[in-house]
Amino acid sequence: MKASLTQITTQEQAVLALAKSRPLLRARDVADQQLPTVILSRLVAAGRLERVARGIYCLPGRSASEHRSLAEVSLRVGRGVVCLLSALRVHEIGTQAPFEVWLAIPPNMPSPRLDQPALRIVRMSGAALTEGVRQVQFDGVAVPVFDAEKTVADCFKFRNKIGLDVALEALQDGWRQNKLSMDKLWHYATVDRVANIMRPYMESLTA
Repeated sequence: MKASLTQITTQEQAVLALAKSRPLLRARDVADQQLPTVILSRLVAAGRLERVARGIYCLPGRSASEHRSLAEVSLRVGRGVVCLLSALRVHEIGTQAPFEVWLAIPPNMPSPRLDQPALRIVRMSGAALTEGVRQVQFDGVAVPVFDAEKTVADCFKFRNKIGLDVALEALQDGWRQNKLSMDKLWHYATVDRVANIMRPYMESLTA
C-alpha cells in the first residue's frame, strides 16, 4: 500500500531527528529504526541532507573535523584499524599528510572497495592487529586507531612500504614531543618482530 503524505512527512522527520543526534548517519541506522531508506534520497534531493559517501549522510553545513575520512572508513569497514601514516597524523607525530586512509585489516578479510576516501590496506594478524588499539572520537564515531608507540613500531615493520626515513622521523619526533614510552616501544617492537632493527635507534635517543 502506498504511503500517505502524512506518513512520509513523519518518516522524514524521524530520519532528520536521527541525523541531528549524530554527526554522521548511516543508511543502516535508518533501516534499524524500521524506516525506509528511500527517505534518504528524498531528503538529499530536497537539500535537507547531504550524502558524504555511499550509505553515509549528514545535515547540510555540519562542520567536519580534519579526520572525517577516518570516521567514514570506520563506519564502513568494521574490522579495520587506522595505522601507519594516518595514525601518525592522528597523533600529530612527524610531517606526513597522507591523502589516503591507511588501514590494517586481518589477512583473510577481502579488501574493502570504497568509492571514497582512497584506502591503503595493510595486512596484520594476531597481536600485531589487536594490541595497542585505542578508540578515538571523530565526528561522533569511535574510530579504532593504533596508539603512538604501536604506530611507530609498525612504521619500522613496514619500512619497505613507507620508507625508513619516515619511521626514523616518527621515532625521533614522537620522543622529542614526549609522546612515546620506551617500555611500550620495546613491547611493540617485540610484537612486530622488529626489536633488533629498532634497538640501535632507540638507544641513540637516550645516549
